[in-house]
Amino acid sequence: MLPRLALAGALLALPLTGALPAPPQAANAQQVGNLDAPTPKPKAFVLYAAEQQNVAAGKRSVLELHFRVVDGFHVNSHTPKSELLIPTQITLQSAAGVRAEAVQYPAGTSYSFSFDPTEKLDVYTGAFTVKLPVVAEAGAHTVDGTLRYQACDHAACYPPKSLPVQVIFTAK
Repeated sequence: MLPRLALAGALLALPLTGALPAPPQAANAQQVGNLDAPTPKPKAFVLYAAEQQNVAAGKRSVLELHFRVVDGFHVNSHTPKSELLIPTQITLQSAAGVRAEAVQYPAGTSYSFSFDPTEKLDVYTGAFTVKLPVVAEAGAHTVDGTLRYQACDHAACYPPKSLPVQVIFTAK
């Protein structure tokens, strides 16, 4: 019975590194990474954080909504160059004591893909600010809304998304 245990122990002591050579593609994948793996998408392509703002009560004032498009992506502006593209648009709910005027969007940036440099798109990248003119009664106010946008990267556009927006301000 001792010879069997000795044989089993000898097999366990063999180094496994040379026992089975790795397939060439597995070795390459370890060295350079898997280029065929899908690029992970962020959960949100546009970020927004509500910022407390102060305005003059009873007078026309302009609130600023600050957004940031995640690096590596762009969103169509509010006036894309093609009717096939989905514009960035804010929809706001009415709020007691607040009269909101039309949202003022920034100008987009001209953008083209390397595979068709002649076609120019109108997009937002990085930080962009949307302005909301209001006249509000004295007091604390919250205006709820939604930013609807379509994000794209250099290779594809993704389904439209909706981002909840909350505008928080005090009229004094």
